[in-house]
This record gives sequence, C-alpha cells and structure tokens, in this order.
Amino acid sequence: MFHPSTERLIDYWRDRKVDAAAPARADINPGDFTDLLPQVFIVGREHLGQMPFRLTGGFVADLHARDLRGQDLLSLWALSHRLELKSSLEVARRRRQPVVVTADIRAQGVPSVGMEVLFAPLRGASGETDRFLGFYQPIAMMQRLMGRPAQDLAVRQIQPLGLDNQDGPQLRLATLHGRRIA
Repeated sequence: MFHPSTERLIDYWRDRKVDAAAPARADINPGDFTDLLPQVFIVGREHLGQMPFRLTGGFVADLHARDLRGQDLLSLWALSHRLELKSSLEVARRRRQPVVVTADIRAQGVPSVGMEVLFAPLRGASGETDRFLGFYQPIAMMQRLMGRPAQDLAVRQIQPLGLDNQDGPQLRLATLHGRRIA
C-alpha cells in the first residue's frame, strides 16, 4: 500500500494504458489531477543513464531550491544509489511498468524525511517508451527539513509494480498435510 495520492496517480496511469503498452504522453491530461500537479514531474530518456527533467511542479522545484528543467534526474540521488535506480528505471521502461521508490530526502543538518517517488513510463510520439511521469509524495512531516533544500535523495526500497501482480504476492502452491491442494 502506498500513500493515497501515489495510488491515485498509479490508477490514473493504469486506466490510460492500452494492452501491454505504456500510455502515450498525449493520453495524460494534467487537468485530470490538478491538485497533484505541484508534486508531478516528467523526465525524458535521451539514452541509457541520461534522464533530463522536462518539467517539474512547484513542490519538486522548491524542494531542490532550483529549476530542474534539463538537469539529469540521477544527479539528485546519492552517488551510491544512482546505479541501482538507473537499472530499475531501465527495467521499468522496457517492461512498461511503474516503479515506486521509497526514499529519504536528505538536507544539511536536519533529520531525513521519507518520500515515495513514482516513475510511470510513457510513450513519446514515436511510440518508443522514452519518458516517465513522476510524482513526489512525502510520507513524513516536511517541517523536519526546516526549510532547507534537499541535498540528495537516498533509496530505501524500490518496488516494481508488475501488472500481473498488482495486489502483492500471489499464492502459487498450497498444501494440506503435505498434499498439494492448489
């Protein structure tokens, strides 16, 4: 279970996908979730490991205390977590499945703050999955940052959201007194 706002954007993404493909960027209407727009971002994928921000909501820009357009997404993450995140995003892009990263927002001299970061793949005009619809959802009190900008983000957990496994692990084998029953 994720924060209700994260779940809402995941459901929105799922409602717009066709068959096994990711939704097209043109299928996403920001007017459908205006209350979440400050926390939304879109990153492109120019090539392996280079994902520049195309647009960012006000909350995202304020958290990092700068305009992020054109800046590489991976540069916001702790150096020791970039390879893991890059690999997970490449798998999500190829499989056309969202991923939620539970992360810590780290700022100078204050305790970290938990956050969910959604990455939902999108198809561009060419039909290639070449961008992500993203979403920052704090899961702790932002006041703990005391107005300081995020220094970096640190991965706690990465959770791919397989479409065949939307509600968690599925039962594959059941036994009763040592005999298979399912």
